[in-house]
Amino acid sequence: MTPALWGVVLGGLAAAGLLLVASRVLVIRRTQLAIRVLPYVRDLPQVGRVPALRVVSSSPAAAAAGVFGPPMRAAADLVERVLGGARSIERRLQRARIPKTVHEFRLEQVVWGLVGFGVGAAYGLVKALGGGINPVLALLLCVLGFAVGVIARDHRLTTEATRRERQIVAEFPTVAELLALAVAAGESPVAALDRVVRRSHGELSADLADVLARVRTGEPVSVAFDALAAATGLPLVARFATGVAVAVERGTPLAEVLHAQAADVREAGRRELIESAARKEVLMMAPVVFLVLPITIVFAFYPGAIGLNLTTP
Repeated sequence: MTPALWGVVLGGLAAAGLLLVASRVLVIRRTQLAIRVLPYVRDLPQVGRVPALRVVSSSPAAAAAGVFGPPMRAAADLVERVLGGARSIERRLQRARIPKTVHEFRLEQVVWGLVGFGVGAAYGLVKALGGGINPVLALLLCVLGFAVGVIARDHRLTTEATRRERQIVAEFPTVAELLALAVAAGESPVAALDRVVRRSHGELSADLADVLARVRTGEPVSVAFDALAAATGLPLVARFATGVAVAVERGTPLAEVLHAQAADVREAGRRELIESAARKEVLMMAPVVFLVLPITIVFAFYPGAIGLNLTTP
């Protein structure tokens, strides 16, 4: 395609987009019938009445949402049907403590995919203007960009959930020790939990704050901790919640249980650190082998080589 033809195509697409936005703005600026009539029928009985229509904003953002909202939702539904795994996404959203639904996450995936599609389309356009490109290859590049964007958003969700779980593991021994000290001082589990939540800040404290909120709304302590054990993705937090629930139900010493769990988590952290160092032993040797050792050899043999050259007739 020639540059002139590309200009005609891009200009037509821009004009169509502006026309759609302008038509939508004109529609939403009209006063709705329900809004005009509602002040005169507000005092009538509400039986069988259809709820009043919501006032629609006339801002450009609302116009853009009205124009592109239905196609975006349709694209999100298509991504859901193709990829599936709604339960896994819901689980990871809960683990990452992101207050979004699966459909909202699919919309974000569509947005990331459109960004990748735009990058692929821009690259194809530049190549077409420079020296020509196969249209099929350009289309495949755009589709690949969309797929990479969708997968990248899913990968970022997994990364966010993993990072939050690592923070919980790092905070767990301290929080467990604080709970044990409060319980050993004579406070009840709920009072100790309230003290720890007020005095600490972090991801685990946020989860314990949710448990405390459930308890204050009338839910039994054991049931609230069982819900925490079912919702978390970390075995150590699940064991902690189950241990607290069992201790509250059966009256076993809670302080000793919390001290033992904190010690177990610290020991597990030490073992993980040792195992990580063992796995990365070869990687840690790379700077020594490829950087330090060659420099040492050069410093050792270079003066001798210079001396041999000077004494050679």
